[in-house]
Amino acid sequence: MNAVDKTGNLSRRGFLHVTALAGGGMLLGARFPLDGARSAFAATADAETALNAFIRLTPDGIATIMAQNPEIGQGVKTMLPMLIAEELDIPWSQVRVEQADFDATKYRGQMAGGSMATPMHYESMRRVGAAARAMLVEAAAKEWKTKPEKCTTEAGAVHFKNKSLSYGELASAAAEVEPPNPRTVPLKDAKDFKIIGQEIPGVDNPQIVTGKPLFGIDVTVPGMKYAVFEKCRVHGGKVKSANLDAVKASPGVVDAFVVDSTATRQPTNGVAIVGDSWWLVNEARSKLEVTWDEGPTASQSTGSFDSQAEALSKQAPEQNLKSDGDAAEAMASAAKTIKAAYQYPFLAHAPLEPQNTTAHVRDGEAEFWAPTQTPQFAGGDLSRALGVPQDRITIHLTRMGGGFGRRLTNDYMLEAGLIAKQAGVPVKLVWNREDDTRFDYYRPGGYHYLEGGLDEAGNLTAWRDHFVSFGQGRSFASSANMAPNEFPQGFVPNFELGASKMPLGIPTGALRAPTSNAISFVVQSFIDELAAEAGKDPLQFRLDLLDSAPAGTRTAFDPQRMKAVLELVREKSGWGKADLPEGTAQGVAFHFSHRGYFAEVVQATVSKDGELGVDRIWVAGDVGRQLVNPSNAVNQVQGAALDGLGQALDQEITFDGGRTNESNFHNFKLLRIDQAPPVEVHWVMSDNQPTGLGEPALPPVPPALCNAIFAVTGKRIRSLPISKHDLSWT
Repeated sequence: MNAVDKTGNLSRRGFLHVTALAGGGMLLGARFPLDGARSAFAATADAETALNAFIRLTPDGIATIMAQNPEIGQGVKTMLPMLIAEELDIPWSQVRVEQADFDATKYRGQMAGGSMATPMHYESMRRVGAAARAMLVEAAAKEWKTKPEKCTTEAGAVHFKNKSLSYGELASAAAEVEPPNPRTVPLKDAKDFKIIGQEIPGVDNPQIVTGKPLFGIDVTVPGMKYAVFEKCRVHGGKVKSANLDAVKASPGVVDAFVVDSTATRQPTNGVAIVGDSWWLVNEARSKLEVTWDEGPTASQSTGSFDSQAEALSKQAPEQNLKSDGDAAEAMASAAKTIKAAYQYPFLAHAPLEPQNTTAHVRDGEAEFWAPTQTPQFAGGDLSRALGVPQDRITIHLTRMGGGFGRRLTNDYMLEAGLIAKQAGVPVKLVWNREDDTRFDYYRPGGYHYLEGGLDEAGNLTAWRDHFVSFGQGRSFASSANMAPNEFPQGFVPNFELGASKMPLGIPTGALRAPTSNAISFVVQSFIDELAAEAGKDPLQFRLDLLDSAPAGTRTAFDPQRMKAVLELVREKSGWGKADLPEGTAQGVAFHFSHRGYFAEVVQATVSKDGELGVDRIWVAGDVGRQLVNPSNAVNQVQGAALDGLGQALDQEITFDGGRTNESNFHNFKLLRIDQAPPVEVHWVMSDNQPTGLGEPALPPVPPALCNAIFAVTGKRIRSLPISKHDLSWT
């Protein structure tokens, strides 16, 4: 049956696919759109088999729910099954969760990133649970010869008067029931939720705390060898020659060879060493001598970027991204103007589990065990590089020990596949910490040359930003862009945003809250400068600015929702009311990203000799009307806030001669326990669709901290990290 009927609506059999299981029970598969808010489904060929969720209900009453999305620590492996289980009306104790392999024919939207899991699946996952419940009720009603509407469900059973049948008893009969209309199947009212809104521990927690194999780095397969991969320290460099014979003679080494693949979006070149244990091949790596063709990136360095940006700032922007009113005229007539130059560095992702993949390529097939956020993007590159059809590539999804966007790129999978193909045996490639730091897809740095104008009353009347980052022509490097409607566009009558770009040979990519993690530091810090120049309270200045959009103006976010979180964080932090000791102050910032509204206050203490301590962070967030798993929600917000704090305090990636200077945690410092303050989380439960939480709480932290430092010391932090600045004051 075609999945889409003549009206373009999804048919019942297109949405739901029901199968009776051998030995009893039912398997219910469902196809969903990528965005649960869309009103219609796109027609696709053979869509009936395009299932992207399923429930296996067995006679023992256990419901096994497949987790289709990769688990990176954001909690989707628990959260998405909770949505199904809630509407299925089955106790969580009777739910089992299994990680699905990547399967482009069974699943859609099989990825982790962008805080999209909740908005993509909140309604659709509930609908498949509700549909399964309706079919079980129908089966019970037939057994009792009554109407389904006279039956109720509770705790994994259907009830009618004094009769009841468990789901396990009904599963086989339910497999024969015609699926209900997906658009009309009733969903629970939130007041009746028993699972959604409850604090449910992560389904992987027992394995994690007991050290059971779960992550990519834990994988072992029969006959497996281990590999390391040496690449040119200059990004994009290639092997000219290497002492392969000497390396092959090292203990435990079974092979060493050059890998060179240019048939992919991610050209790969280097020397692979394969052997009996990772420690032995990593030891043999120290004997490797390679002559490199370093290529054009050898001319690039952090110093040259700084110089180029300064030169470009003195010229007109190469590209006009947005222009409202007449910023030049408004600036000329302003009562006060301020100019400031801001800069933020490249950053590494630094997941605690370094990049790794286990691969086996043989007989025209390839099999991977990989911690990847985007398995669907790996297939094409792997197919071209390995000469294996995409439909003969199997990808087993492992849990990831962090990622923060690093595992959106699959370069490590490609390396493992190429090495395994040439080695002729299963190979487990594990990067060491230096590899992970030196060969990242970095959050790109950027430069902003700002000017703001205030009228006699201290109102913001003009804003100009010459943004200098990386790219070619009109295209920005990955995550180096800035949206033309970035705040305060729409809230200031005369607004101008221009951009200039510098060429870059260093790979860049998305890092947690991409673009927002940098832009918020610049915008919210400069807003604070303007508030100080206007002689106004910085939090009230923001509230007033959010009220300044002319009626009918389209803005990037709902200003009333942002005002609500600002007002809540003012209340919870005691803003302006606390009797703080000398050397202690609070700073505030807000940002809208990934559909989330967040305002945050950071309280910091700076001693007169410049020693900085962060005392507490207050967070107020609005992600809609429902928190699916409150404990995980708080965990995500606290983690994001501390992540942002670590970035602000100590982190930067620098380059010299095309090489990354930083190599490990000694010079790319993660936040330490004694630096981590309490993070107090509060919610505005607005009447809006639920949205994601992995990213939007991060961006306000760096500017809020820098604004607190200014309140103590009178010194503006216009470049990160903070550790490079003298914070002493008298």
